Amino acid sequence: MLIGLYNYWVVVVLMMIGFYIVIAHGNLVKKIVGLTIFQTSVFIFYISIAKVEGGTAPILHAGIEVYSNPLPHVLILTAIVVGISTTALGLALTVRIKEAYGSIEESEIQSQDNQIQDAHTQGALSQSTESRESP
Repeated sequence: MLIGLYNYWVVVVLMMIGFYIVIAHGNLVKKIVGLTIFQTSVFIFYISIAKVEGGTAPILHAGIEVYSNPLPHVLILTAIVVGISTTALGLALTVRIKEAYGSIEESEIQSQDNQIQDAHTQGALSQSTESRESP
């Protein structure tokens, strides 16, 4: 019984691996790879449920009673194109983040943003105290 459902086990394992990579790693490229693995598991899942036992291509022919639905496969082809596009966009944004912050580690980017925000906050506080003292 469990052996016959191996494709679903592959989907679950790939999904959990991709999810773990996204959660556990701070490197932005590793996060993008994790999302790509997660997407791949969804593709495999949809292709697995689209399989019809004994089904053939949906071409009318004498003696064929069971046809396979081509719609899930068409949707997966579209999803693959969208997945490649979003991966390319994510990598392009990662390159821009590397140029702006000098790092692709999430913790380093967060600490630099916090430093910038603290500097702006202290600058605004000092300006407000100066404006109160100057009249």
